[in-house]
Amino acid sequence: MREYGEIMNRKVIIGCGIICLALSAIALWNYFSLYRPVAQSLSSDPRNEGVDIYVHYRWYINPNALVFDLRNVSQDNSSVDVTRNLLQAANALEKKSFDQVFLAYKGKPKFMLEGKYFKKLGEEYEFQNPVYTLRTLPENVLELDGTPAFGSWTGGWLGIMSKQMDDLGKFHKRWFLSDLL
Repeated sequence: MREYGEIMNRKVIIGCGIICLALSAIALWNYFSLYRPVAQSLSSDPRNEGVDIYVHYRWYINPNALVFDLRNVSQDNSSVDVTRNLLQAANALEKKSFDQVFLAYKGKPKFMLEGKYFKKLGEEYEFQNPVYTLRTLPENVLELDGTPAFGSWTGGWLGIMSKQMDDLGKFHKRWFLSDLL
């Protein structure tokens, strides 16, 4: 009987060790493939101080989906600072491809971007007019069910730009600003 107990204890210890190794491997994979490159990129820009971002694979194991999780925004930062962090993260990860990118606030997914659009943001970060990127971002934002969160506008350029900037403000409010107030 004593031998059975020792065998069971050994199996439990080995099982716990395997689980710990697997969890450690998953954490290291997320850290080195996503978090570290993004953190290095964001820390190189002093304007990003006060905005805390955490990136990881969805459920930490799905390499086809990225979670861009805004954890904190100081009162000294603007909503454009948060968007700049998103664009710089896209730039840091431009060599990677995702099906979806989830925009979360404090761990709760709020919106989604198509992976192709996120990749485009990263590839164009160095040369694209930032005002163009900002005003066209909302029309590429999706609800979590995949439907467009905001419309696209037609008409005169001044009216279109006004509506796009209004949508950008609504996007920021729904993503994180309403939770800060």
